[in-house]
Amino acid sequence: MKPTWLIYLISLLLSGPGCSHAQSPKLGLFTGHQDIGKVHQPGAARYDARTHQYHMAGSGYNVWFDHDEFQFMYKPINGDFILYARAALLGNGVDPHRKVGWMVRSSLDTNSAHINAVVHGDGLTSLQYRPTTGANTQEIRATITHADVIQLERKGTTYTMRVAKFGEPFVTQQVTDLALGEQVYVGLFISSHNKDVLEQGVFRDVRISVPAPESLVPYRQYLASNLEILDVTTGTRQLIYTNPNSIQAPNWTPDGKTLLYNSQGLMYRFDLAKRTPKVLPTGAVTNNNNDHVLSFDGQLLGLSSGVSERGGSVIYTVPVRGGTPTLITPQGPSYLHGWSPDKRHLVFTGSRQDEYDIYRVPSAGGPEVRLTQAKGLDDGPEYSPDGQYIYFNSARTGTMQLYRMKADGSEQQALTNGEYQDWFPHVSPDGKWLVFLSFLKEEVKADDHPFYKHVYLRLLPVSGQGQPRVIAYVYGGQGTINTPSWSPDSRRVAFISNTAEGSLSLVEQ
Repeated sequence: MKPTWLIYLISLLLSGPGCSHAQSPKLGLFTGHQDIGKVHQPGAARYDARTHQYHMAGSGYNVWFDHDEFQFMYKPINGDFILYARAALLGNGVDPHRKVGWMVRSSLDTNSAHINAVVHGDGLTSLQYRPTTGANTQEIRATITHADVIQLERKGTTYTMRVAKFGEPFVTQQVTDLALGEQVYVGLFISSHNKDVLEQGVFRDVRISVPAPESLVPYRQYLASNLEILDVTTGTRQLIYTNPNSIQAPNWTPDGKTLLYNSQGLMYRFDLAKRTPKVLPTGAVTNNNNDHVLSFDGQLLGLSSGVSERGGSVIYTVPVRGGTPTLITPQGPSYLHGWSPDKRHLVFTGSRQDEYDIYRVPSAGGPEVRLTQAKGLDDGPEYSPDGQYIYFNSARTGTMQLYRMKADGSEQQALTNGEYQDWFPHVSPDGKWLVFLSFLKEEVKADDHPFYKHVYLRLLPVSGQGQPRVIAYVYGGQGTINTPSWSPDSRRVAFISNTAEGSLSLVEQ
């Protein structure tokens, strides 16, 4: 046993070996941890509040056949859920079939019915399940190996495993008609596949989300919201604020100190140092939606706000600290998405004669100029920092894709190829990258961008060259990243994820 591993194990054991059932900050999202079965080497588990990671050590002969031996960090949950983590086994290990992943069990008994999404030491990635108490475990293997992103979700008696090598899309396997009970134990686990050996694993970006019920009425009923910050290079996510209401579309101020978002028709300034929101006053304009954008210099905020007598959403501008808004587009629907770098123009999505296109208008108000003519929805226009291009998304081919055109509307060209429904390209302040939202084709139509779906945040060079890389796997959609949300240094992005129960989100300090 290496000295570094010995020190690591001692720190884990000091955090509380064996069984812990009480809610403890040492366990993060979970309420207990214990060894399942008659293990020879006691395991341990802890949550590191500094790194927001979960560390586990476990032994056990296996998770297989008619009974199991492993270390389990768990939480009882009722109903449907989505479990997400980036997971890794540490060190070279002893047995190639040591394993780490998510597990759902009917009980804490060694022979309990269960299902798990697991990655083995040799890279085998699979969905394993025991359909009834004491039955032999069955397995469905994924089409990839060495996954480090593991998601396991339940909808009724259907369990879906989504796994990926970070940066790549999910691959999926599913088990139906698996009745584990209304209340189950869900959690992270590790097994050494050798009763005399302790293996170690680490989990990060751990999330437990409760999805929207089938009965949810879109745009009338909402889920709770998590405000998160994503490191674009590493993909590490930091959850900084939760709200039981719908908060949407964070904008980052140029000084890096504040995020602006909308919630229940109002605008808010969120102080990143104090982690507190404060209403941004917008006078009588109190039906603001998630199409709001800061000018490049951060002095003015453009708003989109619903006014029924003007035909829907119209556009205003207001000082960034608040004040009396100035009406820019007297006709709706008009949804703002971008300022020109020189602050002279706004670009927006407008519906005129039952066709949604992209328009430009002087930021002080004046005649509109139509920039796109293609049939099908054009949306999400945003200027590049040098003012030469406008990036946008369009369903003109039947699938929502990203496009680029010159600032005068000429030379329109596609940047993505149709694998997903791609929305809202946002250009990094250094002008090098696009971050955008991708819906799954099997879940969402080309001309829709609904709440509460499986979505990716993806990254692509502004040229459109190369294959987009997944940088976040999110339960969200509408409101997640509708408007520019890059940090001023082009290193991070703010976004919104969702859950029906905010209590399952652990805010990181």
